[in-house]
Amino acid sequence: MRGQSVLAVVTAAAAMGVAACGSSSTSGGNPSGPVTLTVAVVDNPQLTDLQAMTTSVYEKMHSNVTVKFVTLTEDTLRQAVTQDVASHAGKYDVVAVGPYDVSSAYAPNGWLVDLQPFLNGDPSYNVSDLISGIANSLKHKGDLYALPVYGESSFVMYRKDMFQAAGLTMPQNPTWDQIAAFAKTLNNPSQGVAGICLRGVNGWGENLAALDTVINAFGGSWFDSSWNAQLTSSADTSAVNFYVNLVRQYGEPGAANDGFTECNNAYNQGKAAMWYDATVGASNLTGTAATNSGYAYAPIENTSLAHTGWLWSWALAVESASKNATAAEQFITWATSQQYIQAIAQDMGASHIPPGTRTSTYSLPTYQQIASAYAPLVLTSINDADISRCCVNPVPYSGIQYVGIPQFETLGDQVSQQIQSAIAGTESVAQALQTSQSLAQTVGNSLKG
Repeated sequence: MRGQSVLAVVTAAAAMGVAACGSSSTSGGNPSGPVTLTVAVVDNPQLTDLQAMTTSVYEKMHSNVTVKFVTLTEDTLRQAVTQDVASHAGKYDVVAVGPYDVSSAYAPNGWLVDLQPFLNGDPSYNVSDLISGIANSLKHKGDLYALPVYGESSFVMYRKDMFQAAGLTMPQNPTWDQIAAFAKTLNNPSQGVAGICLRGVNGWGENLAALDTVINAFGGSWFDSSWNAQLTSSADTSAVNFYVNLVRQYGEPGAANDGFTECNNAYNQGKAAMWYDATVGASNLTGTAATNSGYAYAPIENTSLAHTGWLWSWALAVESASKNATAAEQFITWATSQQYIQAIAQDMGASHIPPGTRTSTYSLPTYQQIASAYAPLVLTSINDADISRCCVNPVPYSGIQYVGIPQFETLGDQVSQQIQSAIAGTESVAQALQTSQSLAQTVGNSLKG
């Protein structure tokens, strides 16, 4: 299993004292001669755009620098990067990481370069322009260890034409009960239209990303303040039953195999009336889905938790083992700068501007023109997301759609497999949660005290 092998690497590396290898931001010297940067990234539209812009713009600006991209799926990327940084192999110079990776192991173990000294010497980067919640999620002990390519929360996208035809009105702050009622009304299998599209595929960054926000909304959590597992609590049980029943009754066919990409495609093709997922999804809408969509905040349920949207970004970091750290730092500051945003708007169009990273983006007239329907909700959702307070009751971890501990990569994948089975109908929710509770309690026991 992917998570088990990665955790084994993390544990072995920590035992060998890999962190002692250092993380100086000045290694690699001034890149005056030929330099080849190897950059490991996830396969999504924003990082695909970055590859094109690197070829057409960056390499022409820096004729001595060649950037070689290695593009991987999310699961494969995290496994490959974790193995590389933990063993200090230096196969990659720059790696795509998220808040979980930075905070749970990579930065604390010294596997990434501390970017703060480099940024302090480059006022043109304008760190203060980074959206604070996104920037803070990529910090360790107050210093930035990664720079965001794009940022996101989660919200509801819905077809206004379908709602109007059914005489329905979506509130800006819906409850999950309202979402379920809309999905029931709009579900039309004979016409190939699902009431809602939700993630069901295995992966802690897949079905659990959406489900965890539902658990939080229902007043649940993974652990209580003493690291006692809560997955069979009444709140968690209610939330998981709700999610599984919603997607099984009114969701897309084959939901157990669907993630972000599959739901994006289904929604764009008019095969789903609603889609609850990452706010970046709004940037990926096409055709009538783009022109006929409305947007609403992540649904709530327990009124004690007013904001339930997740917080995530794909960001670029420099491996501490890189032999080209200075060149790598120069590259990632360009790739996440205001200048990059201006360049991509000019070369590829405003629809390609990466969202959720800089406050100034939301003041650009060209971006307001193409994103006016959703940009305010995206910015508010990101600003309202607080990874230090995910849940109604106090918990000992950070993270909204993840638990910010190294063990979660294994635990999350194991639990997500149980949820996938429940969605597929191969086991009951009660069975899935009982198995998940046992797995979580083993981790909780290891963290007590």
